[in-house]
Amino acid sequence: MTPNRRQLTGLLAATAGLAAAAPFDVARAQVVTSDPVAPETEGTDPSKVATSRDASLRMVAPVTINGHGPFLFLVDTGSNRSCISRKLAERLGLPPGPPVSVHTVVKAQMRPTVMIDRLQLGSRSQRRVKIPALDLVGSDDADGVLGVDWLKGQRLVLNFKGHELEIMAPVTESSHDGRIVVPARRRSGQLTLIDADVGGSRISAMIDSGSELSLGNNALRRMVTASGSVHADKFQRVYITTVVGETFPGDLLYVPFMRLGGLNIGNVPVVFAETHVFELWDLHKTPAIILGMDLLTQFNAVALDFGRSTVRFDIA
Repeated sequence: MTPNRRQLTGLLAATAGLAAAAPFDVARAQVVTSDPVAPETEGTDPSKVATSRDASLRMVAPVTINGHGPFLFLVDTGSNRSCISRKLAERLGLPPGPPVSVHTVVKAQMRPTVMIDRLQLGSRSQRRVKIPALDLVGSDDADGVLGVDWLKGQRLVLNFKGHELEIMAPVTESSHDGRIVVPARRRSGQLTLIDADVGGSRISAMIDSGSELSLGNNALRRMVTASGSVHADKFQRVYITTVVGETFPGDLLYVPFMRLGGLNIGNVPVVFAETHVFELWDLHKTPAIILGMDLLTQFNAVALDFGRSTVRFDIA
């Protein structure tokens, strides 16, 4: 059995000093495609929908497909395109489309697509959607993935405390008590925080609600160990399985201090692995971290404004 995040914490504490821990899910479809054809989005009014959590505590939202459903899709800000499980596509009898190149956290591979006439989330919908159909291994709670192709310069609010998500027009915000607004820049369709550091050294940080744990690259690992704040024997070897069935090794470490804008965070669990996704986003040469749900859910809400290029953290 693959342990979840809470079980993993106890497992690592109980097995300190062992060479390896059991595999666990960092549920990442990481659907980044080279296909330039984006679906046509209808509806510009604010759209708010109730959400739930899957077995790995990630946010899932109800969608309808060609009037059928609702089906539960994983909300993944690390994916530039939505996808559907092959099992659901076959059950709905969706017609096949041309294959596209899909980048996962591990590699790029040609994957089949299917055609959806209308994919609806709340009051918003997409028409004539060519969507990758993937085998979502070990993700029985999700029928697909919602990527940032829904946003198109809009603002996404992930309200963890209120159990809902909202898509709305961009707004100008500033930090105040209980709320931190951090500037960001657009990179491959995602938002990368530009005011972040570890121990005073600048890093790049990306928000990824589809990842159960946070991932760091080798440049960040070298920076953390060179600072002398942690030692190499503090790393715990783990094996990560993605939602598409790919497994890769990583080393888990608790980073003692991280700053995101005006927000200071201590003892941050990070899995260090030099994966394909860092090179895909051109983050492989400088220290970078992909912030997963284990960190994001410590806040009441996180708002990603793709129009104003900011990220807002509401402090619990």
